[in-house]
Amino acid sequence: MSECKRDYGDFIVLTGLAGFTLWYLLDAIRVSATPQNLLLILPLAIIVLAIIALELFLRIKHGSLFRSSEEEPLHKTLPVVGLFAAYVLSLETLGFDIATVVFLALFLILKGERNWWLVGGYSVAFGLSVALFFSQMLPYPMTLLLLPS
Repeated sequence: MSECKRDYGDFIVLTGLAGFTLWYLLDAIRVSATPQNLLLILPLAIIVLAIIALELFLRIKHGSLFRSSEEEPLHKTLPVVGLFAAYVLSLETLGFDIATVVFLALFLILKGERNWWLVGGYSVAFGLSVALFFSQMLPYPMTLLLLPS
């Protein structure tokens, strides 16, 4: 069994994310507190803050607030970083829909998933759902290859 050392990284990320979310929400309210402006921002901010609070609560409950449960070696992290960079660079060429599906499938494979039905099904269902959602919600056109924009 490996020795767990104090790790403040997760705590700093969670509190930073909570702080940024609150700042963004308060700024959006300050600029325009109309329901139309806050229709998406307020529920998402509440969901993000609730998830952060739940994570902090569970870590405190299990006594692992400042412990890293496992450390992933650099040789397993770098391919994911490279894959994400390739995803971002391919958005303009492949379109948000196809690039997202491909990114999700390759990410699942990199993380060790070998059930091809799960890889394909999840990647297509989630990737196209996210692309459709954003294409309908964002006020500016997105580059899409498969879905109508």
